[in-house]
Amino acid sequence: MATWSNFNLQNSASPLMEQIIFFHDHTLIILIMITILVGYLMINLFFNKYINRFLLDGQMIELIWTIIPTITLIFIALPSLRLLYLLDELNNPLITLKSIGHQWYWSYEYSDFNDVSFDSYMINYNKSDINNFRLLDVDNRIILPMNNQIRIMVTATDVIHSWTIPSLGVKIDANPGRLNQTNLFINRPGIFFGQCSEICGANNSFMPIMIESISIKN
Repeated sequence: MATWSNFNLQNSASPLMEQIIFFHDHTLIILIMITILVGYLMINLFFNKYINRFLLDGQMIELIWTIIPTITLIFIALPSLRLLYLLDELNNPLITLKSIGHQWYWSYEYSDFNDVSFDSYMINYNKSDINNFRLLDVDNRIILPMNNQIRIMVTATDVIHSWTIPSLGVKIDANPGRLNQTNLFINRPGIFFGQCSEICGANNSFMPIMIESISIKN
């Protein structure tokens, strides 16, 4: 869960989120290198005394500053495409969870178990209860098994919502009249939080998501 003054990404709880963090770091290193190079060149321009009245073109330098950015973009694009395909890959899921967005709460269906369904509302914050998380706690948690492939089906009944859990690397839009699909693989037990990250109305930030990951034996 994100805490005060936490500027980093949340600790991952799934292999996909680990890959997203690796890609973020990889891209950030490339951006830092570009920023340093461009900054050095701009500062150098202010202080050098090179002048050439007869300079009209420089085909070699133009070739170099066309090829180098192209190679740099390839280094960003290839891992990005790999990650996009990994996020969509779904291989023999153990369980399916259907998530339906409403204004402003979520309802869930475990369609593998005789249509078990429930609504999940945010609960009022109680200072005296140390286990109560402000604006994140719900009355009915999603219980999912760890170390298993899970399919998530997402839709909405009224407006566009977005089912998002940062520590699991999941963000998928819930569109009315459309069933979107994604997958989860939780690799440790714990409680993971998310919120609707679409501007779906006045109470957009008051429809949290709470997943409790437990062992398959439980």
